[in-house]
Amino acid sequence: MKVIEHNAAPKVILKHSSIELYVRPDTRREKRGVVLDEWYRHKLKEIVPEYITYWEKEMRLEEVEYAIKKMKTKWGTCNREAKRIWLNLELAKKPKECIEYIIVHEMVHLLERHHNERFIAYMDNHLPRWRLYKEELNKSPLRHENWSY
Repeated sequence: MKVIEHNAAPKVILKHSSIELYVRPDTRREKRGVVLDEWYRHKLKEIVPEYITYWEKEMRLEEVEYAIKKMKTKWGTCNREAKRIWLNLELAKKPKECIEYIIVHEMVHLLERHHNERFIAYMDNHLPRWRLYKEELNKSPLRHENWSY
């Protein structure tokens, strides 16, 4: 990521394989993080609805809601009663196939609560390559942390 100081509203631009973060001079680190998080949130909101709509039809589910939040230990979670899935903001940094895998995984929980044989059968039926995407996510860190002691 390249940080570029300029005297205008903050913005983020994706250039090939790098990110340019434009901020005013002397913008604090926390504010830079907020700008970047909002950009990632926007990017997720551009692609998630299409997946939700597609998989609702495939799984014969109705009106599945989704929300995005920062999570420390999970890629996603499901609230069966509210018919809502939560997606980790960090997914915005992952390949689309991995994002789709988490969406499908959480939506399958609307059909089956536990990670049992029935759950696995749903996953195999709907997303045959799900194990590959799961492995890819498990190999990468959930989020980058800067530890200071």
